[in-house]
Amino acid sequence: MSIKIEICLNGVDSAIAAEKGGADRVELCDNLMEGGTTPSQGMIDAVRAATNIGIMAMVRPRGGDFLYTDWEFDVMCRDTKLMHQHEISGVVFGLLNPNGTIDKERTAKLIELARPFPVTFHRAFDMTRDPFEALDTLLELGVDRLLTSGQELTAWQGLPLISELQKRAGEAMIIMPAVQV
Repeated sequence: MSIKIEICLNGVDSAIAAEKGGADRVELCDNLMEGGTTPSQGMIDAVRAATNIGIMAMVRPRGGDFLYTDWEFDVMCRDTKLMHQHEISGVVFGLLNPNGTIDKERTAKLIELARPFPVTFHRAFDMTRDPFEALDTLLELGVDRLLTSGQELTAWQGLPLISELQKRAGEAMIIMPAVQV
């Protein structure tokens, strides 16, 4: 299995630098200081025009927690549909319930809207109450990739959990370490 390098970034210059530095793809976001939000359609197209690198587009209406109102979820659905108008490689999102579980119903809806693009569940996973229960839910839903720091501040600190998640997921899902890798 070859190691793929994905860089989280928010602009054309950063995407060009990531491509020159050997990244395989980028996770394109806006508002990185808020944990990343949906990039503008113009930004997606500009990064595509300037690079030949894979683009995973974030779908997140705001920073903060991962509990979304009905209107925020509506925006996420609309943004996910709009991604089909762009030359991207996949979408990235994450939704939770107040009890710390994966919001299964809404996640399933976004996956349906995103297909045939690959889907990555982002670091909302690191806020779940039970990582193995959450992983099982994501596997059941057919999520392609999981972005996690192993529920720690950095991937290095979370490596024991990341290793366990990888063993449990096997070939069914790609587990991608995140944060200070």
